[in-house]
Amino acid sequence: QVQLVESGGGLVQAGGSLRLSCAASGRVLQINFMAWYRQAPGEERELVASIKNGGYTNYADSVKGRFTISNRFTGSKDNATLYLQMNSLKPEDTAVYYCKATTYGELDYWGQGTQVTVSS
Repeated sequence: QVQLVESGGGLVQAGGSLRLSCAASGRVLQINFMAWYRQAPGEERELVASIKNGGYTNYADSVKGRFTISNRFTGSKDNATLYLQMNSLKPEDTAVYYCKATTYGELDYWGQGTQVTVSS
């Protein structure tokens, strides 16, 4: 089992920055892949950025050059944190942002989401 808890969302003006965090606990060493998704009202959930074990990252075209995904393992086998640094935010970035972890056994775990609102 893996537990995920997001934080760091909020209200920011266009052009501003936010950093989202996703605290992962439990069987962290079984995680092979982590990602941030977002879902705006009336829209489907979409992949924003992902990171694989080994550090390979991938970004949606809409956020390339503005968002940075990273992760940090504390040294404890049971804890890790996923980050999403978001710069130059735009109103169209407004959404609920979700953290996802996928294990080597291809099990998916999701956080509860954190709201990001960008005002124009």
